[in-house]
Amino acid sequence: MAKLITVESAELSDFLSQKNDQEKYCKELEEGNILFFPTCPFAFPKDHLEFLLAQRQTAAANRKNIAYKPQSDKITNFMRTSEAQENELLHIMRNYSKQSVDFLSKVLAPYAEKWKLDYASFRPFQEKGRQLRTRARNDLLHVDSFPTRPMHGNRILRFFTNINPTESRKWITTEPFGALAAKFGGTMDMPFPKGMSHSPLSKLARMSKKAAKGLGLPVTLRSPYDVFMLGLHNYLKEDDDFQKNCPKDYWEFPPNCCWAVYTDQVSHAAIGGQYALEQTIVVPYSALVQPGSAPLATLEKLTGKPMVDPIFAGSR
Repeated sequence: MAKLITVESAELSDFLSQKNDQEKYCKELEEGNILFFPTCPFAFPKDHLEFLLAQRQTAAANRKNIAYKPQSDKITNFMRTSEAQENELLHIMRNYSKQSVDFLSKVLAPYAEKWKLDYASFRPFQEKGRQLRTRARNDLLHVDSFPTRPMHGNRILRFFTNINPTESRKWITTEPFGALAAKFGGTMDMPFPKGMSHSPLSKLARMSKKAAKGLGLPVTLRSPYDVFMLGLHNYLKEDDDFQKNCPKDYWEFPPNCCWAVYTDQVSHAAIGGQYALEQTIVVPYSALVQPGSAPLATLEKLTGKPMVDPIFAGSR
């Protein structure tokens, strides 16, 4: 089960000033634990907070949060009322993304040169009782996997900030990834994916798909790893017995705190809370300090097969 690793301000200050054992917090995350910062480690202006609490997102059924895309410097899925409002929201989300990444680049320095920024998001809805289709619900235990953005063994690191002035954000977690993969993987309902074919025809087909992706066609390049991870994400959410009866730990993240976790490894659910910010970072498998703890290594040990397709690797 995941442990909560609390990093107090004094400990964090010593860590950043001494610059020894730079892998310390990377190891905690890779072992399936949650880094918890009781106070937001960077300035978050009051006017930014008040502005965000007044924002609303569109009702699009396929969009769960207001999203900021650092690579294109755009914001989506918000209810636009004016150009000034859009510009201010973009400014605040850009600022949050930058400050989060700057902070994490110091705390998780071994990753910083290789990682890739993914979306930042603002989550304005109350999670408790939120009406979403089953596979999109945040209040059901799951491991993260992106349906349209395969990871190819790379990691999904998420940094959260509770900006609710009065209410904690409530989570539950359950057994570690290795236990879940061993329990459900290889069963009739959750089979392990077949190994990759090395026949010339199969290689040609995969190379053709990669070429089509390079031309901008809507092709999703999934390796066996991604097939299993997406399958496990869906299976866990749709298994009522698992959701009701699995062992659970309950966590509360109070206002103005932050936490970081590998959400592709720690099975989690947000069962309550409103108004949170989040920055996602993709950490390459090659940047991990103990890769043997990663879901990819776990699956390859369980199956005895390579789970990443070298033709597709690096094609996100």
